[in-house]
Amino acid sequence: MENIQTLQVLSALLFVFPLIGFLITGLLMGQKKGNESGIIASTMVLLNFVISVILFTGLNPGLPKVETLLFNWIKVADISIPFSITVDNLSALMLLIVNGVGLLIHIYSIGYMKGDDGVNRFFSYFNLFIFFMLVLVLSSNYLMLFIGWEGVGLSSYLLIGFWYKDHANNDAAKKAFIMNRIGDLGFLVGMFMIFTHFGTLTISEVATQASSIHAGDRALLLITLCLFIGATGKSAQIPLFTWLPDAMAGPTPVSALIHAATMVTAGIYLVARSSVLFVLSPVTMQIILVIGVLTAIVGGLIAIYQNDIKKVLAYSTVSQLGFMFMALGLGSFSGAMFHLTTHAFFKALLFLAAGSVIHALSDEQDIRKMGGLKKKIPLTFAVFLIGTIAISGIPPFAGFFSKEMILTAAYEHGMAMGLIATFISLLTTIYMFRLLFVVFYKQESAEVSANHHIHESPKVMTWPLVVLATLSAIAGFIQMPALFGEVRLFDNYLSPVFTSAKSLIENAEEHFSIGTEWLILIVPLALIGLLVWICYQRFAGDKAFAPVKGIQQLFAGKFYVDEIYDFLFVRPTLRTSLLTRETIDQQIINRVINNIGFITVAAGKKLRLVQTGNIGFYLIVMVLSIVAVLFYNLIF
Repeated sequence: MENIQTLQVLSALLFVFPLIGFLITGLLMGQKKGNESGIIASTMVLLNFVISVILFTGLNPGLPKVETLLFNWIKVADISIPFSITVDNLSALMLLIVNGVGLLIHIYSIGYMKGDDGVNRFFSYFNLFIFFMLVLVLSSNYLMLFIGWEGVGLSSYLLIGFWYKDHANNDAAKKAFIMNRIGDLGFLVGMFMIFTHFGTLTISEVATQASSIHAGDRALLLITLCLFIGATGKSAQIPLFTWLPDAMAGPTPVSALIHAATMVTAGIYLVARSSVLFVLSPVTMQIILVIGVLTAIVGGLIAIYQNDIKKVLAYSTVSQLGFMFMALGLGSFSGAMFHLTTHAFFKALLFLAAGSVIHALSDEQDIRKMGGLKKKIPLTFAVFLIGTIAISGIPPFAGFFSKEMILTAAYEHGMAMGLIATFISLLTTIYMFRLLFVVFYKQESAEVSANHHIHESPKVMTWPLVVLATLSAIAGFIQMPALFGEVRLFDNYLSPVFTSAKSLIENAEEHFSIGTEWLILIVPLALIGLLVWICYQRFAGDKAFAPVKGIQQLFAGKFYVDEIYDFLFVRPTLRTSLLTRETIDQQIINRVINNIGFITVAAGKKLRLVQTGNIGFYLIVMVLSIVAVLFYNLIF
């Protein structure tokens, strides 16, 4: 009992530390430009990470979850929604990712943001982001989860537009905010439907009641579709993915935090957390599968033709998230969460390494102005190489094992799906090795040759890179297929969370065969090796930026999705607004209001003439008025 109470107190403290950090750095640090705010904010997240480790190790088969009631939040008539925390294996895993990777990004940011005028505001927003992400992850009911969901949206808006004096940054922040609101509306409607259908918003109670409903129920279909619409906004899936690349307007650590440890993982977490509802809605699962596949392919093809180092990684995130949704659509919840975990390591590594490149080149982000950086910033090159190998799925790095888990599920679904998943995986190899060879191997550009101040980043930035590189290299060994001795630590750890969902579906990650594993190992690896050689020949030489032709223009133009949205939604909305302003507002409302005012003024000018002060005149007017009233009553 004492152990449970201790864990309950610790879980409650997870909210306290980032909130304290937010208040101190935001309100009390004033205009100081030192490292104090970064140290304070990082310490708060460090304390959270220590608590997360204790909670992670404290859970066991005898204590599968820890529930903590903080206070009674909403209680009206029969409606009772508490503000309570649930720590189970899924939320404990997310705690390690959010606080662990978040801590490394905080530490890195101390060096990256040094000297910035808004450094205290930056770390205040950073701690606020962590706070809301923890609310999202730890919530025991959908309403509290929605509060965290909206909170990370607000935090991302503040951080993307952090350098607000640049108008383009404000536009990017507004775009992210508005597109997320579209998805949030779906989540909100889904939440209302959950309450109407189940009479509660408590996640565990909803799952228990749903387990007794037959698969294909229409209400569950609508609920899961609405929740998935919310997930498409937060996790940047088709059709709501265009905000994520534009979110690169914020400082690079912001990109790392959003892409690796917090916001974009929320959609994956929501579907995994609601796995019972989704497996009972086969149509929604098929839609998730299709959207995931399309997003992964579209994101990968666009990434190949981007020339901004951060934009390449941004579209890579879109593609990798699509890969995770594909796993969810296949019913491989553990596979999706495993790739989410490894992706957090190597995507944070790649973004922070990209930040180190940008730092060395005095804020240059165009890869056409780079090249030959391998010898100038060797540590950054080494960790970027590790991140590239990991995300490309080359053994024995982490991405290989997480991708293998998803590829296995895809091949078991059917050969066609397996080949599609393999194609998506190969796209990653192309755009990442193109980026690596262009930035570090290609001949130095004139800009690099003329820059005599290129140097490695300070230790406060490089040490987090080394830690993330180590995790990217070794994290995959916690889940290995039979060919490598079959280690299923990750799958077994999450198994209690997904047991109910697995019992409701067939073929859920359990029918592995040696033949399939050989197939998904040998064929992709052979193709990856061939692609790396082709990429080296093409992108490490002078032909790296040959003019694009034909369908390549479609990819380079990002499928013209922004232009299509501009044509279909933005311009009609602007034209409608202008028409409304010029006709209804200016021609009708303004004229009516102005004429009423004019008539009132004119009438006042005339009526004031009767104020003569002559009592005889007033008596005559009074008598005439009485006579008029009498005639009126007599006639009518």
